[in-house]
Amino acid sequence: MLRDNPRLWAHFGEHTVDRMSVKCPTSSSAISSDRRPQRGGLMTVQQRATLDDVARLAGVSAKTVSRVYSHRDKVAPQTVERVLSAGKRLRFRPNTIARTLRRGGASSTVGFIMGELRNPFYYTIAAGIEKELAGAGYTLVVATTDDSAEGEERVADTLLAQRVGALMLVPVGEDQSYLEGERQLGTPVIAIDRPARNLVADAVVLDNRAGAYEATRHLLGHGHRRIAYVCNPASVYTQTERCRGYREAMAESGLTDARLEVLLDDTSVPPDVVVRQLLEREDPPTAIFAGNNRMCVGALRAMRDVGATPSLIGFDDFDTADILGVTVVTHDPVELGRRAAQLAIERMADPAGFTTRIELPTRLLARGSGERPPAS
Repeated sequence: MLRDNPRLWAHFGEHTVDRMSVKCPTSSSAISSDRRPQRGGLMTVQQRATLDDVARLAGVSAKTVSRVYSHRDKVAPQTVERVLSAGKRLRFRPNTIARTLRRGGASSTVGFIMGELRNPFYYTIAAGIEKELAGAGYTLVVATTDDSAEGEERVADTLLAQRVGALMLVPVGEDQSYLEGERQLGTPVIAIDRPARNLVADAVVLDNRAGAYEATRHLLGHGHRRIAYVCNPASVYTQTERCRGYREAMAESGLTDARLEVLLDDTSVPPDVVVRQLLEREDPPTAIFAGNNRMCVGALRAMRDVGATPSLIGFDDFDTADILGVTVVTHDPVELGRRAAQLAIERMADPAGFTTRIELPTRLLARGSGERPPAS
């Protein structure tokens, strides 16, 4: 029977053939000084074994093999052992996603759509999501939008086509109503960091307004009156809320001045250029409140280039901020992801009911840059 199947015979014939063998250099002398690639053995790729292949090797029906991989408690123990042994020898992997889709259900995979991969804020959220999902037996798939609305919808369509059990996303576009039909069919949608627009969805966000208000009051308390707020992009939910907190604190002190607000929506403009132009004014601010971690790093570069040392507070912590002594409004992105994953797990178990909005607190972490008094 095996002789009739060349794929199986390559494994189990009288003269077993290793069709994936590769010859590699075993010592440093085998590597040439100019690092050019060395020719080794021939690499080939063999076809994956199918359920029918396992059935033939185990001497059972394909239906029995399927039952072993899905409901083995209903199969005799000796048959289970024979099928699993054959599957292991053939390196067979059951296609659980295909089986789930045939039944019309959702997979045990959860999708997370985030912005650009280089931003540590996003991948730290993903770490919190993954840890929580893994504990509940779910697998996380991450996709990026490069912070574009077009990328968001395209990636969402791709993940939903794979019938993910739930979809989590950091909304970028102005409208997420394109997900409403899928949500009505039972796919939970969880918005993270920013609430979804025109969509009935759960959300886990930060208390951005309170964090910005506290930071601005902190600068005012150290004697500053010309406090600038800089952010890009300004139209996203997080920035509108942070700007609101900044304006409330400034208005309470009677110091409202729109000229100190640099609110951009052109992400192609480098953050350091934005802050440098602010610092080179005839009446530069004595303090800067940066709306996110990238703008804060840009402010540090601009301050270095211009030779100015205004007081500085950034929203979002970042690597080396502690070493550089940067005061920040901090929070826990891991907790943000963890709470979002908990919502997704709950919704997959029971997709009906009222939406939930969770608002996580922030806190000011003083490290020195936000405590400098105004220059005399």
